[in-house]
Amino acid sequence: MEELAEVIAIENGMISVVSQVKSSCNSCSQVSTCASGQVAKAIPHKKLSFILPVSALLNNQRLQIGDCVVLTLPEVDVLQSAWQVYLLPVIGLLSFSALGQWLIVQEVLSHELLALGIGLLGGYLGYRLAKYLQNHPEHQEKLQPKILRVLPKPLK
Repeated sequence: MEELAEVIAIENGMISVVSQVKSSCNSCSQVSTCASGQVAKAIPHKKLSFILPVSALLNNQRLQIGDCVVLTLPEVDVLQSAWQVYLLPVIGLLSFSALGQWLIVQEVLSHELLALGIGLLGGYLGYRLAKYLQNHPEHQEKLQPKILRVLPKPLK
């Protein structure tokens, strides 16, 4: 995944960049008749700012304030993060619900509300596991944007 950003500050080996958040509604052919498109037009575009370390790739290039850079995130890491956040709670919910249902069939549990509680517990445990994995420092490092390249300035 790549995104364009503008360098706004360079201090102590750290680069501050700002990127414009783009709405996909602007490119749709139905933007003038769609309610979501109207809302996207009414809300001002937001900007994201990052503070990034100078990477080894940029040592031979001199960055200046106002330069345009290409930021990148590895798609594998983004997809891994997405499946953890979305699927681990669902897998926990379904597997613990199946366990609860099995316990009812085996007559270990006396009421279906107990099985429902076990299913909800599984969903919560899946959520906590996903949160733990997302907060792991090694994983967070993988999801930090990196400067891929500096775009040449246009001729005036």
